[in-house]
Amino acid sequence: MNVLPSGLVDALTGAHPYPRAFVTVSGAHLYGFPSRDSDVDLRGMHLLPLADVVGLAEPPETFSRMWDHDGVEADVVTHDLAKFCRLLLRRSGDVLEQLTSPLVVASSPLHEELLGHLPGIVTTRFAHHYLGFGRGRWRAFEESGRLKPLLYAFRALTTGVHLMRTGEVEADLTRLAPVYGPAYLPELIAAKREAEQGALPADAPSRARLAADVAALADRLEDERDGSPLPDEPPARPDLHAFVVRIRLAMER
Repeated sequence: MNVLPSGLVDALTGAHPYPRAFVTVSGAHLYGFPSRDSDVDLRGMHLLPLADVVGLAEPPETFSRMWDHDGVEADVVTHDLAKFCRLLLRRSGDVLEQLTSPLVVASSPLHEELLGHLPGIVTTRFAHHYLGFGRGRWRAFEESGRLKPLLYAFRALTTGVHLMRTGEVEADLTRLAPVYGPAYLPELIAAKREAEQGALPADAPSRARLAADVAALADRLEDERDGSPLPDEPPARPDLHAFVVRIRLAMER
């Protein structure tokens, strides 16, 4: 991963209005192929004040901000505790990856406790997210011819395959490619690191070969889902409910 720009964490602290349970890095940095001009995507979970969640007002559950930080585009998106847990239970691969990202900017005991619930959160239903995202990024590649959405398609599908096989979240394509991807992926990753919005290299495989490999990975993900030892429903649902209630009540003290 590229080193975070100097002062970015201080800028985040000054801009965010709520206590944060954790903030991690997502996007191309997490996926293993950031370029020199890649955006810095900060994601996480915050805690709304108790008075905001028990009264009649309906406070926004998501905070977001984007800014230019020394020539690099930075953005932060965090969800309130309850919304983040609901998204986990609704098979959002995005928040699952944000929770488990090894690129940690800020953490807390709440972060560590939520990570402890992972075995009861990960289900076969997350395959739906990765299939949909992978196929959507392939369509974006077909329309644009850019390398970035193609790598995003491979990244999503290989992450999904690995998750169904092992129950573990691995979002770094440089680690996934040697196990699940076609042999040419390292060359495409190297090209993406040179240009954030670059086109497919001239010596890349043909569109027909790429289409066949993406389709094969999607088929494999469906097969891995159907044979996965993971549960179909999250057994941690009652535990997450109790977790949210306990944290809310503790905020009153």
